[in-house]
Amino acid sequence: MPTLPNANLSFSTFLLTGFPGLEWAHHWISLPIFVGYLVALLGNATILHLVRTDPSLHQPMYYFLAILAVTDLGLCMSTLPTVLGVLWFDARAVGLVPCVLQQHFLHSFSFMESAVLFAMALDRLVAIRFPLRYASVLTGPRVALAGVVLGMRSAVLTAAPSLHLLKFDYCRPGALSHAYCLHQDMIRLACSDTRFNRIYGLCMIMLAMGSDVLFILLSYTVILRTVLAIASAGERLKALNTCVSHILAVLCFYVPVLGLSIVHRFGHHTSPLVHILMGTISVLFPPLMNPVIYSIKTQQIRRAILKVVSLGKMQ
Repeated sequence: MPTLPNANLSFSTFLLTGFPGLEWAHHWISLPIFVGYLVALLGNATILHLVRTDPSLHQPMYYFLAILAVTDLGLCMSTLPTVLGVLWFDARAVGLVPCVLQQHFLHSFSFMESAVLFAMALDRLVAIRFPLRYASVLTGPRVALAGVVLGMRSAVLTAAPSLHLLKFDYCRPGALSHAYCLHQDMIRLACSDTRFNRIYGLCMIMLAMGSDVLFILLSYTVILRTVLAIASAGERLKALNTCVSHILAVLCFYVPVLGLSIVHRFGHHTSPLVHILMGTISVLFPPLMNPVIYSIKTQQIRRAILKVVSLGKMQ
């Protein structure tokens, strides 16, 4: 890893990493990344606006979609300042407190995204298995309460390791692996006892994200059994179509995360560019693709968008 080029920087100041060897092309590389952030922000803001203003979208499924959009906005805003700062202005230095705060919000919103995807799987389960009780079980206030609880759960999960990061001594000079701060990157540069953070971080991933994935799989097992029991082929296809958008959103989140984990675990001899590219994809791809997927695959969202566009033309 590259070392600190300036001896005047203390070891509580970290250096972010752009694309090593391609510094001359940072401005060009920033163009698709900037467009990706812009589309993600506009897309999720549009989803929020549509769910808030269109009465036809005042249903539990779309309330959960609005919570997912808020989470995606938070995920984007957690990394956007430093990623574009590195690529546009070569602003690589970041202090301890801003770095800890960034990794805290980034990991919190990542856990939140996983939890919301699990909640959306339960939404599909209730809608398909208990259609007559769907509206009474998942009311607006209950969905809002679920969003608050999931948000608090995610923030609490990452609070303890973040507080420990503030107490560590960082005596190993070096640069972080990405253009944003990550928990595992920071403890790599610490010379304090990091066993708690390492064990706690592993347990968090296994218990939080691992349980979310398990329950999503169990939910779709029950959904599939319920759908196969439906006599009409047309009704079976209609029920499964309501799950397509959610399945794609799950894949868009977990596949990049899994890919990044594999690269970090087994890709010690691969180019740093591979790590950086996978890291960028893992934080930008889900917020970028979720509004695109739901806009294309969900008829009610398409109608709401077309209604807004037609009203704009009339004015």
